[in-house]
Amino acid sequence: MRLKNVKGADKKIEECSLVIKNPEVYRGKYKEIFDNNNPIHLEIGMGKGNFIINMAKTFKDINFIGVEMYDSVMVRAVEKLEDNISNLRFIKIDAVNIEEIFNKEIDVLYLNFSDPWPKSRHEDRRLTSLRFLKRYDNIFRKEKTIIQKTDNRHFFEYSLKSLTDYNYKILEISLDLHKDDVFNVETEYEKKFSDKGYPIYMAKVIK
Repeated sequence: MRLKNVKGADKKIEECSLVIKNPEVYRGKYKEIFDNNNPIHLEIGMGKGNFIINMAKTFKDINFIGVEMYDSVMVRAVEKLEDNISNLRFIKIDAVNIEEIFNKEIDVLYLNFSDPWPKSRHEDRRLTSLRFLKRYDNIFRKEKTIIQKTDNRHFFEYSLKSLTDYNYKILEISLDLHKDDVFNVETEYEKKFSDKGYPIYMAKVIK
């Protein structure tokens, strides 16, 4: 959810050492930022950062990059940083421009609680639409792995069809993630809705 008019958000983001200010310069060279050859996992639409920050703290041998387009949202992630996390970076961009930022270097893509854009005329804006799946082809390093979580069943069903039509294979699927005995790092949005008893849908696909 977009937050409006967070005072000083742009300044806090500018001063944060984990925010990559000129990401296009590192296209195809993100390993230079992390100074290692570890896998790179990307979250598009990181929101307030709970998921990506805790993943980075948990898996030290994986590099994590969170993408968010709004200052007013990204600043909440910046404010959560208690110390410098060497395997974590943030980038402020619109996902439409993802190919201009990455080139054959992402190992896993997370799509957590993306906007479902329910109206048919907005289909191309969905992050699991054919339009975006074609973009992702150019950012993956080798095997393409996408992990999606959502509370919207209609969007989940749409995504499964879109992904499988594009030759992705389903590795894992859950129709009520919090009732399954699996490792899971929550987003802020996820916790809010799961606490109200809503099921969380998850799929892991590869190509």
